[in-house]
Amino acid sequence: MKVKYITYNFIKVTLLFITCIHSFGVKAQMQWNQAYQNYINQYKDLAVQQMLRYHIPASITLAQGVFESRAGMSDLTRNFNNHFGIKCHNYWTGATTYKTDDAENECFRAYNNAYESYEDHSKFLCQSPRYSCLFKLDRRDYRGWAYGLKNCGYATNPSYADKLIQIIELYHLNDFDSDNNYNHFVERHNSRDISFNGVLHSIKIFNDNYYLIAREGDTFKSIGKEVDISWRKLARYNERDKHDILQAGDIVFLKKKRSKAPKVFKNRPHIVQPGESMYLIAQMYGIRLKDLYKMNKLSPIFQIYPGAKLKVR
Repeated sequence: MKVKYITYNFIKVTLLFITCIHSFGVKAQMQWNQAYQNYINQYKDLAVQQMLRYHIPASITLAQGVFESRAGMSDLTRNFNNHFGIKCHNYWTGATTYKTDDAENECFRAYNNAYESYEDHSKFLCQSPRYSCLFKLDRRDYRGWAYGLKNCGYATNPSYADKLIQIIELYHLNDFDSDNNYNHFVERHNSRDISFNGVLHSIKIFNDNYYLIAREGDTFKSIGKEVDISWRKLARYNERDKHDILQAGDIVFLKKKRSKAPKVFKNRPHIVQPGESMYLIAQMYGIRLKDLYKMNKLSPIFQIYPGAKLKVR
């Protein structure tokens, strides 16, 4: 019961970090929302990697991804890893699925993971004569690319270019168009089928970090081998001894934790629940234990109690 409670509590914290998806009607000012920002945080390095390989602006790739996938929440993305709404066309020989879009029961491409979807999106644009004119544009000309995609027939929505531009400018995605390097960790893990194969762990993102949920029998050594990170480093990142026994439901971060929770928790103190420890709360918010004590001006020997309020940012 304790494991289920801990995992449920962490899920609640994560869900607080996500706001409702807004509709994309063309209006004077699009509203910023956390779900889009989460998607961008997760796939920005993959978009930069694709830009350096195929010369498609990272801003365009991200804007298309967040819009077409509804920030990763569409059925096509969640169930079939199709982030860009690409249909089969006559030459597609890979996995497929069917759904009603412009017409009834249309064929869409299906992928094993996000990396395959991003890679195929790049090849789809590069290899089609229809989009060849776009590659004459500067990679920092996101407006030219947005209108070019619409004019070349990528989407039937008459406001498609304006929607992409709004996303790019609201989230400053054009900043990525000048990048010349990226986090290779993202490339490695988005190129693996980590969501549905029942063997590897699902890797998620929270507080600008990656994490997974330990299963029965997991060790830092076994997880380290799977994610290609030193198991000693994993233990340090999670402020544990490398020989500690992991329990099913434990949160395991894959990078060094931050000093404070996401800004959405600035005015949302954590209410301590029965059975929680300072360490568990630090893990729930992806912050270092010493910083949790520090921001609450508490001694490491302080004993927390149910109902206590703790700052997490």
